[in-house]
Parts: sequence; C-alpha cells; structure tokens
Amino acid sequence: MRWSALPPLNTLLPFEATVRHASMTAAARELHVTHGAVSRQIQNLERALGTSLFERQTRALRPTSEARQLAAVVRDALDQIDAAARQIAHPTPIGPLTLSCEPTLLMRWLIPRLPDLAVNVPDVAVHLSAGGGPVFFERDGIDLAIRRDDFPFPEQTPPTRLFAERIGPVCRPDLAPLLTGPDGAAQVPLLHTGTRPQAWDDWRRITGRRTEPASQQTLEHFYLTLQAATAGVGVAIAPYAVAHDDLERGQLVAPFGFVPDGTSYHLLSRRSPEEDGRVRALTAWLLARTSRLETGSEPA
Repeated sequence: MRWSALPPLNTLLPFEATVRHASMTAAARELHVTHGAVSRQIQNLERALGTSLFERQTRALRPTSEARQLAAVVRDALDQIDAAARQIAHPTPIGPLTLSCEPTLLMRWLIPRLPDLAVNVPDVAVHLSAGGGPVFFERDGIDLAIRRDDFPFPEQTPPTRLFAERIGPVCRPDLAPLLTGPDGAAQVPLLHTGTRPQAWDDWRRITGRRTEPASQQTLEHFYLTLQAATAGVGVAIAPYAVAHDDLERGQLVAPFGFVPDGTSYHLLSRRSPEEDGRVRALTAWLLARTSRLETGSEPA
C-alpha cells in the first residue's frame, strides 16, 4: 500500500463536515474549532490533491462533484471506524446502579445486607428501587432487577439464576407446639398474603398436608404477614429468604421446614457483566450471598 498517496488525514474531518453542511462556519461549530482552522485544512487538502474542491461564491460554498464523491467515501470510512471502535471499546461506566427488587425481599433480605455490600464491593454505589413484575429498563431507569420467574422474561435479557423459592409455615416459637400437636392448625389462625393468596394452597399441594384453621386473616404484603406472625397473631406461609433473619434470631420458627414451590429468583440486567464491571461485581456478590438460601429446607 502506498501511504504517500493518502491526503493529510487531519484534513478529512473538517472537509467531510464542510461538504455535509455546505458551510465552513457550520463545520467549525460542529468540530468546536474556528472558521479559520477549517479553512486552512480545506486549503491543505486542496493543495495535496492538486484541485479545487469547492466553488466559492459570495454567500455560498458549493462542493464540486469530485468533492461530494470523496466526502461520501470519507463518511463511509468514518462510519466503519466508529463501528469497529464501539465493538472493541470497553468504557468505564460511572455513577450508581439502580437495582429494582420485589418489595418484601428488598426490605427483609437485601437492605439488611447493604453493610456487607459496602465492605465487599466498596467501589459500586447502588440505588434501590422497590418493584415487581415485568421490567422496563429504559422507561424506569433501571439497571438491574431481581424477579421471581412467575412471568416470562424478555428474550433479550438473559437471566442469572440466584436461588430457588422455598416456602413453609412460620410462627412464633410458643405457637409451634399447637401446630405440631394432634389438632394441627385448628387452634392457630392462618395468615394469608394478598399479593400471593395461593401460597397456603401451594404448600398443601406440595406437601399433601391438610390444615383446618381456627380462623383466617389476610394482610396485603408478606412483610405485614410476617410482622403479624412475629407478634403471635397466627401462622403464615413464608418464603425462606424473607423469613431467614427472623428464623436466625429465633423470633420465628418453621415447624415443617421449607419446600421448593417450583419457582426461582433471577437477576435481570440491562447490560451484561462483560460490558460493565460494576454489574459484574454486584452480580458476583449477589450470587455469593444468595447461595446460602439454597439450603433452606431444614427446619429452623
């Protein structure tokens, strides 16, 4: 290849912009340089090529047919360079990541572990948002979302599985003997959750157990149901993840343990871990912490 045949490369950007705008002033404004700088580069290019590229009129600058032909080739080359650079570039994103999480899991599992996140992933700032159901990354300004797979995930967003959902009855320790006694739940009110009203039916179906409660009460969210169970109001069906800390503290017990209900929680991300080091670090931390939730089948 004869590199000497190439025109001065620093002249091509101002030339292409001038042809596109038919104006050196507009080209200078786009490139954030002076009109004189653009004019000098056009003159340098014309000297290198040995021909005039523009018809200079009093109030107009008209590119010649040769100039338009060269500008089209330059524009195509710049587009190819831009596309290739985007493929190999790995920019370092900045700012916090917005993580959307289902409300009860957010309140009862994720928020208590933020100090651990700050210690182990100190370079990643996370903004938390409560939400459930389908995720709209662009519309809602969300970078990542933790969701249970009770709805179809978008094909363009490959999920990262975090842990299986495990459910079981939980109650205050002094109520456990009533549940495991000969009368079962007949002496203890059953607490239902409005956001997952079929939870008790799912547990009965999976375990084959029957419950004939003394009474029943429905609260809107799991965190309200668990608060009621901790207060001794009755027995609630709870996911292991959201009851975990109360079980560890001894505020709740799970007389029958926990069983998988067939669903799992997943991490959905707008960008892949390969594209964003912050996503990679946060994903690794979540996988390490949620791996402990896979062993929630033992009675507490």
